[in-house]
Amino acid sequence: MSIQKLKNRWLIAASAVGIHISIGSVYAYSVMTNPVKDIFNVEGSVIKWAFKIAILLLGLSAAFLGRWVEKVGPRISGTTAGLFYGIGIIGSGLAVQLESLTLFYLCYGVIGGIGLGLGYITPVSTLVKWFPDRRGLATGMAIMGFGFAALVFGPVMQSLFEAVGVSNAFYILGAIYMVLILASSRYIERPPEGYLPEGFKPGEGKKIKADIANIDANAALKTSRFYYIWIMMFINIACGIAVIASASPMMQEKLNYTPMEAAAVVGLIGVFNGLGRILWSSLSDYLGRTNTYIMFFFFQILAFFFLPKVSMELAFLVILFTVITMYGGGFATLPAFLGDLFGTKQLGAIHGMVLTAWALAGVVGPTIYDVVKSTTGSLDATLEVFAGLFILAFIVSILMKRQVEKAYKKQELKLKFA
Repeated sequence: MSIQKLKNRWLIAASAVGIHISIGSVYAYSVMTNPVKDIFNVEGSVIKWAFKIAILLLGLSAAFLGRWVEKVGPRISGTTAGLFYGIGIIGSGLAVQLESLTLFYLCYGVIGGIGLGLGYITPVSTLVKWFPDRRGLATGMAIMGFGFAALVFGPVMQSLFEAVGVSNAFYILGAIYMVLILASSRYIERPPEGYLPEGFKPGEGKKIKADIANIDANAALKTSRFYYIWIMMFINIACGIAVIASASPMMQEKLNYTPMEAAAVVGLIGVFNGLGRILWSSLSDYLGRTNTYIMFFFFQILAFFFLPKVSMELAFLVILFTVITMYGGGFATLPAFLGDLFGTKQLGAIHGMVLTAWALAGVVGPTIYDVVKSTTGSLDATLEVFAGLFILAFIVSILMKRQVEKAYKKQELKLKFA
């Protein structure tokens, strides 16, 4: 393929953001909880099961369909994601109209959840291949879209519910998501084999650091590196989700906030979640991936231990928001890190398998928080448990750093004596 015919990699990145900002609307689920529960005449907790099923299916479909995504390419898998997610949301509108809770779970949770998983991994593995020089920045842009989506679509959802009714709002939203994902998928494609950005030439000028390996998903599963990164992600997500899920009552308890004041801070959490995704993943291009995660875990050991003891409002919020940026940053830095560790041969499949940590952590993190808090009645004890988990994550990240350094040294020796 000639240089003239190459697609613009920044437009590929914009297409990835288009996909992620659509599927990331799942994070605005709380906006629809009350209007939907009133129609079904059930508790909000019953309606939240559709969200839990969707996140579970996100992790499972990403894991089991990752190899298929690599095989068929981003255009087909992105189109499939758009159809599943769009049909899932439109079907949810039909479920509301028919007042069928089972159909709502099936459409939003199962069908929409499969669209989520496919849509999440499709653009990310492609971006890593287009940006070998700035992997962290590229994947951070897309995954930032996922983090910021609630800010974009939350108000849109609320306006539609009030203007056209709940079922019609779902029909309109489903159509918007489907068109946006399908349009984005039309442009996105893999770069040609051996692609290097402008200014990078093999053997001269600027160099791109070689990956430790370029292996398939089965081979990745046989390495200790895979399990190290899985444990690191599981702990970062479990602790982060627990804080996000309990942020409002925590601030009411520690800072004596009113529910309305706490809700405003919860909105800001979404902003810092999104900002952390682009900030930390971009910095990881310069700091190194392992160093970035080591920083995350070291800071959060101290943060979770001292947070319940901090009574000064500004200090409490600075620590809380920094933790949230690291939660988002962990997601955004992951695809670039996996590219460094395992290469791009089956990156979508490997990324999907690591995302099973998200599916499990989404249940385990808030459950640990609720159980310890109700057993001890103490926020201090609860957050100390998470600080202990971060000590484990910190140790694993040090082991990962040693192994990565050893692997790079081995690689340099091979090149030296080749």
